[in-house]
Amino acid sequence: MKFTKMHGCGNDYIYVNGFQETISPEQKPELVRRLSDRHFGIGGDGVIFINPSKEADFEMEMYNADGTRAQMCGNGIRCVAKFVYDKGLTDAEHISVISAGSVKYLDLTVERNPQLPGDRGKVKLVRVNMGSPILEPDKIPVLAEGETVVNQPIFVEDEEYRMTCVSMGNPHAVVFAEGVADMKLEQIGPLFENHVRFPERVNTEFVEVIDRQNVFMRVWERGTGETLACGTGCCATAVACVLNGLTDCKVTVKLLGGELLIEWDREKNIVYMTGPATTVFEGEIELCSE
Repeated sequence: MKFTKMHGCGNDYIYVNGFQETISPEQKPELVRRLSDRHFGIGGDGVIFINPSKEADFEMEMYNADGTRAQMCGNGIRCVAKFVYDKGLTDAEHISVISAGSVKYLDLTVERNPQLPGDRGKVKLVRVNMGSPILEPDKIPVLAEGETVVNQPIFVEDEEYRMTCVSMGNPHAVVFAEGVADMKLEQIGPLFENHVRFPERVNTEFVEVIDRQNVFMRVWERGTGETLACGTGCCATAVACVLNGLTDCKVTVKLLGGELLIEWDREKNIVYMTGPATTVFEGEIELCSE
């Protein structure tokens, strides 16, 4: 099976061209676990299959490293855009991608060599219309009272944290704290992910506000663990920052793997994410066990 390794701000996935490769649905969870293993496989935060679609230009079929399906990945969808353009699956610089029934619209920034007439170039940046943030607890989902979960207490092993919950097609709990760079996410992350208040588990963002335009974030992703970046987590973080009056509506989220620019258009209630997409290498792997 041919594959392409790509990343967005260090959030790395293995990409498979579903137009060419045929893998049965029952095989995919185990295959994903094998490919994602950083010691015995290719290594990545998960696997994304790029498939034909009747509802959009392309489908993103995404799996976490543990083989579970995921609804959305902001870094992953930017890489899908780069993949389909760079591979010649489309010539359009404005495309639509569906994932778990939700269609996103993407604007591609293509870098061309002016010294090569007719050069179609390659994608360097992608701006994604991530849609409207979901704030209703039962739709996130999170077990909580009230119409929203903003700066509400949550007890994790008898310690109180304050969380703001947002869904960007997948559930997020944003926790504002100091000393985020030194937090032991490998210990606290799983406790949030599997907390009883999150029926479908949760992605948790630990955020330190720098100023009105900049924040620093680390993330624990359900089914994967700590990653260097999380696009939907950055979107949820920006929304949480605004809801708590901590930043402006346009904020740069600094991550272990890079930076993403997030803008929440309050009038249209749309979140936009802009960031890079990078191809690391390509290869071919034998699917049959030895």
